[in-house]
Amino acid sequence: MDKHPLEGIRVIDFAWAWAGAHASAILAFLGAEVIKIESRKRLDLSRFGSITTGEFFEEPDHSPVFNDINLNKLSANINLSHPKGVELVKKLTRISDVVSQNMRPGVMDKLGLGYGILREINPGIIMLSSSARGITGPERHYIGYAPSFAALSGMSYITGYLDGPPVRLMGEIDLMSATAAAFAIIAALVYRQQTGEGQHIDLSSSEAVSVFAGEVLMDYSMNGRVQSRKGNRDDFMAPHNCYRCRGEDKWISIAIATDEEWSSFCEATGHSEWINDERFADAFSRWHHQEELDKLVGNWTQTRTHYEVMELLQKIGIAAMPSFNSEELYKDPHLRERNCWVEVEHPLIGTQTVVAPPWKFSQSKADVRSHGPLLGEHNQYVFGELLGLSSSEIERLAEEAAIY
Repeated sequence: MDKHPLEGIRVIDFAWAWAGAHASAILAFLGAEVIKIESRKRLDLSRFGSITTGEFFEEPDHSPVFNDINLNKLSANINLSHPKGVELVKKLTRISDVVSQNMRPGVMDKLGLGYGILREINPGIIMLSSSARGITGPERHYIGYAPSFAALSGMSYITGYLDGPPVRLMGEIDLMSATAAAFAIIAALVYRQQTGEGQHIDLSSSEAVSVFAGEVLMDYSMNGRVQSRKGNRDDFMAPHNCYRCRGEDKWISIAIATDEEWSSFCEATGHSEWINDERFADAFSRWHHQEELDKLVGNWTQTRTHYEVMELLQKIGIAAMPSFNSEELYKDPHLRERNCWVEVEHPLIGTQTVVAPPWKFSQSKADVRSHGPLLGEHNQYVFGELLGLSSSEIERLAEEAAIY
């Protein structure tokens, strides 16, 4: 358990905001050396605030949002609009394994850092280009933010209440795209290990999100049906919904899959008479009488806290989970037992509680080892140790604003 799976892999990371940054953070959890490239001319948006939470920060090194999604990374300042800055990137490419970026399609080519050029420098390089709709085709210039990924993927359209509009999905969509990107990079590393060949990964974030609606797309392709929003209901199970509990804005999701589970539920809730009710006699009948069923279940859940309902139903093998708020998640005994939260010391904003990697391995490590980097914190290591530049050369490049 002493070794990380991606130990020895170096990533040059041009990604910013959430989708690109979380992808490289996953690689950093797994032990890759991720060098985040940014300059004072183009700072990562998350250094200044969060569109999702509405928080904004005056100083670029004071953002807990940036810290949370850039854990374990290094930071080097390179001005990509300066020819010598571009040359520094090319030198780093020679000694790296992966280049990750989520700029608008065509920007890296205009900078002289497209895949064709980087491949000439390092034939084994793996390049990830993440965008809204990919780097080719008529939609390649579409804006690349989470709400547009969600809309173009179809996820927004099918998410919402039965009688409501599509839901505007935000940061969670970025993280879904990022996970797909990290998986693609790891697959490319495995392929290179077997063949010696690098490759260019053209990732369409909206398509990466569409896979989560696969059955909806197949239903249209095979049957011509256009599915729409159905709230928390299922195509087969009933009851299957999120029910109000005692307390302010407290809810619990309950899903019952079989007749046996339904009988157990009725007994546990003190309503054994529901078992013999013809409307609920079997799964087909329950599904066709969901409105009446939901009212009955909801009347019962409102008399108890979401914790009480969870404990009662989980004990008898019924899927029941509260809609926890942030404080409840933070204090949850199960998540604490699984070490979901870890503390990391940041030199400017103090001790921060962050989310640990969401998976554990039996024979290797994935962990949080350091805070998100300060701007240019590792310039000396990157330019001095890795590239072998002297102090005077680094100073001169800084004076010329190539290192900026």
